[in-house]
Amino acid sequence: MDLVLNVADHHFFTPHVYPVSWSEDHPLRQFLSLLVVTNLGAVVIYFLFGALSYFFIFDHSLMKHPQFLENQVRREIVYSLKSMPWMSVPTVGLFLAEVRGYSRLYDNIESSPYGWFGVILSMFSFLFFTDMCIYWIHRFLHHKLIYKNVHKPHHLWKVTTPFASHAFHPLDGFLQSLPYHIYPFIFPLHKVTYLGLYIFVNIWTVSIHDGDYRVPKAFESIINGAAHHTDHHLYFDYNFGQYFTLWDKIGGSYKNPSALEGNGPHDLCRKLAQENSEAKKNN
Repeated sequence: MDLVLNVADHHFFTPHVYPVSWSEDHPLRQFLSLLVVTNLGAVVIYFLFGALSYFFIFDHSLMKHPQFLENQVRREIVYSLKSMPWMSVPTVGLFLAEVRGYSRLYDNIESSPYGWFGVILSMFSFLFFTDMCIYWIHRFLHHKLIYKNVHKPHHLWKVTTPFASHAFHPLDGFLQSLPYHIYPFIFPLHKVTYLGLYIFVNIWTVSIHDGDYRVPKAFESIINGAAHHTDHHLYFDYNFGQYFTLWDKIGGSYKNPSALEGNGPHDLCRKLAQENSEAKKNN
């Protein structure tokens, strides 16, 4: 985040916001600046990719599903916007630690243990590490002592839209994002790669809530896409993974998506539409 903070300082905070006497390296200034940048960035990413997915990918026929709530899209957006500022506070604490040099983030390819190969390897290890951690955090959030007050708000949306992607209780959202922030404190990671992965995970979170179940046939049982995550919302105890199905298979929580078996939300919507059409003809 120091790359982003440096740009924000140069073009906005230093010339227009803070007094000249307040050093750019002051911890409180950095925390406040990161708080602003993180919240603005989160809102932009949420609305940009959420809107693109909603208008160009999401099948609006799903809004006729019996479990689609009244005013659901507006409620998803309002809940997300209320939660984001609270999620950002502990997140910014971790960003501040990164900016102040406590992580293993590096600037130059030469600093990578294995050069370009190390950069590419770190992308895959990031995905596998965070997928493993999120799986177990997600299962923990389903524990009966935790679920009702923390994770249940996200399960209010049974048939989701892309705007449900960030509609979490603040503690829930932070806990599930924690592996992304822990990774660069444990493993070396290029700063630009980290920013790219940060944007990617937000896009992925939108994509698994968009109701588009298309995945190459060969990867249907490997990638934890929207079809798998839809069943998690509908049936609760299955498909806790984020990117892959590996940990669900290890943990005994894997369920082949009902949408791929001809029994998903789209199928129910088509069935109901057909029944309504036939009823009108008979009348």
